[in-house]
Amino acid sequence: MPFTGRDEFTWQLRTRSLALGPRTLVMGILNMTPDSFSDGGLFDNPGKAADHAFRMLDEGADIIDIGGESTRPGRYEPITDEEEQRRVLPVIESILKSRPEALLSVDTYRASTAQTAISAGAEIVNDISGFTWDPDLPRICAGLGCGVVLMHTRGRSAEWRALPSLAKDEVLPLVKAGLAQDLETALVAGVERSRIVLDPGYGFGKSFDENYPLLAHQDELRSLGRPILAGLSRKSFLGWALAPLHGGVSAPVNERGNATLAATTAAILAGAHIVRVHDVRPAVEAARIADAILAGV
Repeated sequence: MPFTGRDEFTWQLRTRSLALGPRTLVMGILNMTPDSFSDGGLFDNPGKAADHAFRMLDEGADIIDIGGESTRPGRYEPITDEEEQRRVLPVIESILKSRPEALLSVDTYRASTAQTAISAGAEIVNDISGFTWDPDLPRICAGLGCGVVLMHTRGRSAEWRALPSLAKDEVLPLVKAGLAQDLETALVAGVERSRIVLDPGYGFGKSFDENYPLLAHQDELRSLGRPILAGLSRKSFLGWALAPLHGGVSAPVNERGNATLAATTAAILAGAHIVRVHDVRPAVEAARIADAILAGV
């Protein structure tokens, strides 16, 4: 696949807008969860979480994405709306108190959490279900006038390990069709097209090897006419690709940094406008190089 320049968009958020395309934007991950696969329990109070957000902003993060519930496969335990909000709202307030200019996203599929988080100052709702798990969320987001990320998810977390496998040539068409439907759902609900970013959902209902044809053909999602966000950071399918270097077992989460950079760079060169990562500074540097390559096309 030859490299091609990215399409440019203006992403309309709740109170401001972002230019997408001229350079890659980096979204830093902030999980307020005890059980996330990578960083669960590390930022379990608003003070520690806010300090980590400040570090990511200082390292070059453009957006901080705050999540209150883990959907890790096999060990997902749903929480209440109230618990999710108890985790994320104090962090939003703490960050914005010290850095009112910070651009925050809330990682939720719940309408009530989206409502409270946006009211508290977040600008973006990042929904891993692509508006499929809470029927009220499309209407709420339309009314809030916030930015929206719609991610493709194949089934629910508890179902992922039992899903039938996909042939290599089935993955991209499935994701593309799903995202097209999610986009239509949003538009019908009244969400403005200029507020929508799409995410192919690496690792979400795709088994280990199914993610690589998706990444190899990610550029074909360009035909959907919306910017693309790619989140590959520390994912299990990267760990399993490194298994021959780790005695035949998946590389530990803390040893997937270089693999994350390789996959993230590939995603940028395949058209991603935004990358979602745990380790901000290395991603910022990788994005600079990938952007320089795209500028030379």
